[in-house]
Amino acid sequence: MAFAELNITSNFTFLTGASHAEEYVDRAALLGLTALAIADENSVAGIARAHTRVREIARQVKERREADLIGPPAPLGAWQAKRQLLESYPGGKTRAKAGTLAPEEVEDFRDGPKAAFETRVTPPPQDASAAIMNVPRLIPGARVVLDSGFTVTTLPRDRAGWGHLCRLISRGRLRAEKGSCQLRLDDLLEFGEGLELLIHPPQAQMAHPGAGRWQPQAERLSRRFPRSCYLLMAPKYDGQDRPRFDWLATLARDLNIPTVASASPRMHHGARRKLADVLSAVRTGVRVDDLGRTALANAEQRLRSEAEMRRLLGDHASAVDRAAALADSLTFSLDELRYEYPSEIAEGETATERLRRLAYEGLKWRYPSGAPEHVKTLLTHELTLIAKLNYEPYFLTVRDVVAFARSRNILCQGRGSAANSVVCYCLGVTSVSPEIGTMVFERFVSEARDEPPDIDVDFEHERREEVIQHIYERYGRERAGLCATVVHYRGKRAIREVGRAMGLTEDTIGAISSQLWGFFDTSGMAAQQLREIGLDPEDRRLKQTLELIFEIQGFPRHLSQHVGGFIITEGRLDELVPIENATME
Repeated sequence: MAFAELNITSNFTFLTGASHAEEYVDRAALLGLTALAIADENSVAGIARAHTRVREIARQVKERREADLIGPPAPLGAWQAKRQLLESYPGGKTRAKAGTLAPEEVEDFRDGPKAAFETRVTPPPQDASAAIMNVPRLIPGARVVLDSGFTVTTLPRDRAGWGHLCRLISRGRLRAEKGSCQLRLDDLLEFGEGLELLIHPPQAQMAHPGAGRWQPQAERLSRRFPRSCYLLMAPKYDGQDRPRFDWLATLARDLNIPTVASASPRMHHGARRKLADVLSAVRTGVRVDDLGRTALANAEQRLRSEAEMRRLLGDHASAVDRAAALADSLTFSLDELRYEYPSEIAEGETATERLRRLAYEGLKWRYPSGAPEHVKTLLTHELTLIAKLNYEPYFLTVRDVVAFARSRNILCQGRGSAANSVVCYCLGVTSVSPEIGTMVFERFVSEARDEPPDIDVDFEHERREEVIQHIYERYGRERAGLCATVVHYRGKRAIREVGRAMGLTEDTIGAISSQLWGFFDTSGMAAQQLREIGLDPEDRRLKQTLELIFEIQGFPRHLSQHVGGFIITEGRLDELVPIENATME
């Protein structure tokens, strides 16, 4: 059998995981893994990017197969690893559209100067015999860490299991402040149905396997879900793995559950060890030099191939087969998720009937002396197209929010392409009649584009919170939520946090920040600029710090929230994605 890695920590376990989810997918494809599970701590935030990358690899492999590329594995040059352009010159997006990018922005000069802190994440060299025709399957999951420290990697078997996982994480997130999670064993027992549960072994010494509260918690969980529990068997690379594996096998027999193998990687490749230590230093608020036992002892905690795992586990290699078999039994995919917009049925009226009634009432309000014939024709045309595309609920939602704001004298105004719509004008969403413009409605809503319209409404800043609370009250907190955004390492934040972790002085950090758009690498130009700001380009600590600053670009730092972007669902939002508390700072 092959091997499936079921306990991966990506950089969405903030300041811990040292690799992008996409990098794990690329590496898994090259190592020949059949499946991989991104399982971040009390979070599923990283799996969307992994899912997108798996689909991209599948597309590339399909194209190669259709082109009759058969024979031995192709050289690495034929494998299109996704290049992540994470930071570039100012105005790069505009110049990309205009086709005026500089050569160094579109070519990867390995030995030449990089533009500012422009970083391209290029996978480390791989073995040319790697199975690059392999498409690993992504298994969504999360590593659930309870308040007691008891840890379980949870993998949903089906769509219902995914809903339970999202509700479990939501329970812990809503119980704590933003960014934290408080979960108890009772929560896991309540929402564990439909999940495969990989129990992490106790952190106590082997001589005391039942120390602390681990043993009774493991027993309760395995009794509640006897066919869904496994004991995770992962190496620690400390010279004690063989006796540890024997002990874990005994512990699993006592619990009457099987073992499954995992490398429990924190990085896709050993080259990320230094960055992993920097992340630990930032997380703990100390310098890298003072990490002590928190620092990684080696670069072994990386993604492994089947052959490596069998060698590491020795007599317990059957756990590798069980991991692959378990992965094969998990059928859930993110492709099964479907968004359902609220139906907006009110007082027995369907959404179609209500929108039509409100639109014609608004027509009389907007044109008290009678609407021109061409406006009536436009309104009929728009309502017909909206009904054909089933967009009535969306228009009604926006109308109701705007109506609430106007009833409270909260200033608001629809803008953008919605101004092309007579329906929006009659509903009071916009204030300028589209008849005086030259834009057509299809620029706003088109049957040719398979996407809903975008109606942007601005509310006065000081009273926006009233509108937000109204939406929560109307739809319920289990059906509505502000969209999360991801704050990434960019420019000065990367310089500041990596520089402090590496022990640079504040003066040195300030000097580097002042040259943000300069060239920093080992080329002569970079060395000259470093000398101009009073730094020694040959200083080992400085060179290492700059390399790490390049490497951390684009890493997620933490989650934030959109200023007003809402998602509203017909069913429970917390069965589609986990939700957490927001802050109004």
